[in-house]
Amino acid sequence: MINNLINQQEPINTIGAYLKKYFGQKTIKLSLEGGFTCPNRDGSKGTGGCIFCSADGSGDFASDIDGQIKLLSDKWPNSKHLAYFQSYSNTYAPVKELRETYDSVLKNPEISGIAIATRPDCITEETYELLSEINQKTFLWVELGLQTAHDRTADLINRCYTLDVYDEAIQRLSERNIRTVVHLILGLPGETKEEMLHSVRYVCQDNIFGIKLHLLNVVRGSQMEKNYPDYVPFNSMEEYISLVVDALEIIPPEITIHRMTADAPRPILISPEWSFQKRSILNGIHRELKNRGTWQGKKAREKQPASDRF
Repeated sequence: MINNLINQQEPINTIGAYLKKYFGQKTIKLSLEGGFTCPNRDGSKGTGGCIFCSADGSGDFASDIDGQIKLLSDKWPNSKHLAYFQSYSNTYAPVKELRETYDSVLKNPEISGIAIATRPDCITEETYELLSEINQKTFLWVELGLQTAHDRTADLINRCYTLDVYDEAIQRLSERNIRTVVHLILGLPGETKEEMLHSVRYVCQDNIFGIKLHLLNVVRGSQMEKNYPDYVPFNSMEEYISLVVDALEIIPPEITIHRMTADAPRPILISPEWSFQKRSILNGIHRELKNRGTWQGKKAREKQPASDRF
């Protein structure tokens, strides 16, 4: 099992704290555009993408390495940097093209490692071997966009792959000792609180490195805007904060937390109208943890309630 450098003094095992311990200093992800697409957009499996995706493939903040380093250098002058391929599916190309893309950034002396976001159905046998090779040379994690452990919801959001595909990808990455980070979305249409927490428990049963909890944002240019124009995933910020703390309590403390809300540029954000208040949401999560006297993993070893078995 990969050592996650747990900080027992903090209520949340954040990826920021983990990276600072691992590298010995502040480490920043640089969101990059790799020029890839997605099988759910090019017609091989579907078109239009998952219904929550913006036109930019959930990579609305991606840009180039040098520009980002220059922008961030004043705030964090002595930081290390990870190349983060975020937009679309960043293993969805021939392995030769993938190798050239990854190598091009890893040759940059400012880059200390790489993070690759993709779909579990976009990793070929050759790509697994390439990822294993990279993992032996540098710091790597692979992000898998699962979003939900319920195939019924997966059909509704046009995910275009089933849960068993995710299970196989997790197993094959784990066999190669490759760190994996799993994306879940809270607030998808039709899902109850119990179903969302089931998805959290489901992914935590595997040897994953990290988890991202996304607040569903309805954004302009997405199928959500067309299909659910009046949809509001949570009635209030407080309701969402309470759910996130419930989720943190059942996430084992060795799993790193990479995200607890969502970022959407305000010009394209439709709902929830308060979701751009990232700092308020995060402060609210920490306040709720303190008010409850709880922490990440407090209930992780408890027996799963019957109402949460699917």
